[in-house]
Amino acid sequence: MARKAYLNRDTKETKISCSMNLDGKGKYEVSTGIKFFDHMLELFSKHSLIDIELKAKGDTHIDDHHTIEDVAIVLGKCIEKALHDKSGINRYGTAFVPMDESLARCVLDLSGRGYCVYNAEFSRAKINDLSTEMIEHFFKSISENLKANVHIDLLYGRNNHHRSEALFKSFALALREAVAINPRISGVQSTKGKL
Repeated sequence: MARKAYLNRDTKETKISCSMNLDGKGKYEVSTGIKFFDHMLELFSKHSLIDIELKAKGDTHIDDHHTIEDVAIVLGKCIEKALHDKSGINRYGTAFVPMDESLARCVLDLSGRGYCVYNAEFSRAKINDLSTEMIEHFFKSISENLKANVHIDLLYGRNNHHRSEALFKSFALALREAVAINPRISGVQSTKGKL
């Protein structure tokens, strides 16, 4: 069964279309109108090996909040949809990612329950056109809609670009491990028989 999904989301604030392939090669075509956010989503695709085509048009003349939140909602729902019944997947993923002087850790569980623990701070309000407070909101929104437990921590770092990149890459690598099919797993990796 192909692990692909397509989703549209249209509101008065945003218009988003997304297609993805969990068994891709990390190819991406991303346009959100927020340049630094595009950069983070591109490296997320590249390092998760999830092919992503995503176009978002939002009310960025107001600020970046609605666009980033709605992109996270769409990405989370799209990944969850592509996982079908989650049969044969590892379910759990863990990654540490260094980015020069910064180090981030992500541990996640595709449990069917959305919850995010986020520990990261930034020393300025914006990185280019991305509000740093929206990085936390992105991870919380994607966790809820992916129905995953995501614990993501910036262990240390000074450069804000590096801090953000380490967070997104650690999430990408942990997710890559969690969604991978394990030939030793029969059915769903849960004593409940359902995730």
